[in-house]
Amino acid sequence: MALSVPGYSPSFRKPPETLRLRRKRVGSLGAAASPGEQNPFARLDNRPPAAAEPPDGPPRGQQEAQGPFLDSNQENDLLWEEKFPERTTVTELLQTPQVSFSESDIPSSESTELPVDWSIKTRLLFTSSQPFTWADHLKAQEEAHGVIQHCRATEVTLPQSIQSLIYWLHPAFPWLPLFPRIGADRKMAGKINPWSNDETLQHILMSDWSVSFTSLYNLLKTKLCPYFYVCTYQFTILFRAAGLAGNDVITALISPTTRGIREAMKNEGIEFSLPLIKENAHEKKKASGTSLEQREEQVISDEDEDESFSWLEEMGVQDKIKKPDILSIKLRKEKHEVRMDHRPESVVLVKGMNTLTLLNFLINSKSLIASSGPQAGLPPTLLSPIAFRGATMQMLKARSVNVKTQAVSGYKDQFSLEITGPIMPHSLHSVTMLLKSSQKGSFSAGLYTHEPTAVFNICLPVDQVLDKETVHEELANCGLHPKTLDQLSQTPILGKSSLRHVEMSDYVYNWRS
Repeated sequence: MALSVPGYSPSFRKPPETLRLRRKRVGSLGAAASPGEQNPFARLDNRPPAAAEPPDGPPRGQQEAQGPFLDSNQENDLLWEEKFPERTTVTELLQTPQVSFSESDIPSSESTELPVDWSIKTRLLFTSSQPFTWADHLKAQEEAHGVIQHCRATEVTLPQSIQSLIYWLHPAFPWLPLFPRIGADRKMAGKINPWSNDETLQHILMSDWSVSFTSLYNLLKTKLCPYFYVCTYQFTILFRAAGLAGNDVITALISPTTRGIREAMKNEGIEFSLPLIKENAHEKKKASGTSLEQREEQVISDEDEDESFSWLEEMGVQDKIKKPDILSIKLRKEKHEVRMDHRPESVVLVKGMNTLTLLNFLINSKSLIASSGPQAGLPPTLLSPIAFRGATMQMLKARSVNVKTQAVSGYKDQFSLEITGPIMPHSLHSVTMLLKSSQKGSFSAGLYTHEPTAVFNICLPVDQVLDKETVHEELANCGLHPKTLDQLSQTPILGKSSLRHVEMSDYVYNWRS
């Protein structure tokens, strides 16, 4: 007799999967199934099959880290998977049924404005019935005006094409891809890195990087820089100025983290919180109606253990019950802490003056730089919407294509625009504003997210509601367009997700996360 496994339902299929299976059968009617083919729906945990690994992604067996600290880049090819294959072509996107809103089991939302998205996008793919004329080859004079207006933070009337594509980077090596850094070993393998075995050169690079990092933080503190990212080989940090995302102080979100990094931060006196862990504890407390201690360990302390066994002493049977010793309690605590490592739930929040302590910690931390592998000795990547000391101006790559798509009356022109690079929140908002005007309120887009940064969209607890006019006045010189500043000042609503698909019809957005 077969053993009954709890939660195992081999005949269960989710509706969308059943539809896909039927479509496949219609397309290959009469074709015999392979004799060795297994039922893809038979999973012990009753979940749908996991998404396929991206072309440059790590083997499944290498996704679990072996310790609290990441000592090699191989351990850093983590659990993050792109929602869309990076090599999807324009024609494939137009013909792929998954892009259709009606076939998705993810709820969509309609609005005249998009919600703020603090994740970093690696690719945007827009399609429209109108040509993307602004993305054509720019005249030298147009490019010069766009660059100088960006550098001077001059407000310009839409459309603002060049300004939407500019970002600032440090360090900058033309032959080396510096974003993304997490899981980038395969893309960096074989690249020239003369600093990998040269300690003197590593020291020079790190010293120069520290100056740039400090410059960015000072600009952020004086509200001349709205936000910036620090991208290391094992985690990413988002620094935001006071006034953005509904917070009245400087905030820093770190994701993903490990127990070793969190312990090192504690030892340096950095006060931080785990917002998603506290949120889960609060939900459990609300559901059960019992008092749960909201803290990272979420384990029973020595005092609680003593209290829980006091009633056994009253009954006189305390000797017959084995009381957990300190070692077992510690092991349970460590198991819980390690279990959330590398996952979105491990995101750390640092606020106020603790961000300055975090700055000094990062500058002096050896775990910030890989000690082996293709990224050995390479300082983290700094990404910013505005200029800073030691920064290099870069431009996102934009490419427009005209394709023919089948229609009822024959073929029609379908125009596409592909933008690649580290696409930060201000660029995403600027581009959508530009397309809203240039495409006459009608376009669709697929957005490809760097997954470790999706958790930056969580809603953080705020002490007070900020006045919109005050925020605009204080951040007026941060280099953002007023409408973009208005969007980035909003409280995030996407949670641990991010924007995946956007459609605009008659100047109304329909978006999915």
